[in-house]
Amino acid sequence: MSIGENIRNKRKGLNMSQNDLASAVGVSVPMICQIERGTKVPTMILGAEIAKILQCDLNDLVQI
Repeated sequence: MSIGENIRNKRKGLNMSQNDLASAVGVSVPMICQIERGTKVPTMILGAEIAKILQCDLNDLVQI
């Protein structure tokens, strides 16, 4: 799985919308959508913030 797929699965597992995640990490909804589709890769800082909001480790998101 890609980083985007891992983020999407964790987000959906928490019943969180893309809007909820975007608001929590301070980015736009289109940015979250692009990350989940794999057209953008989050920075390490953004990835760590997303992991924190999704209650997991950054390693959980980058596992393939």
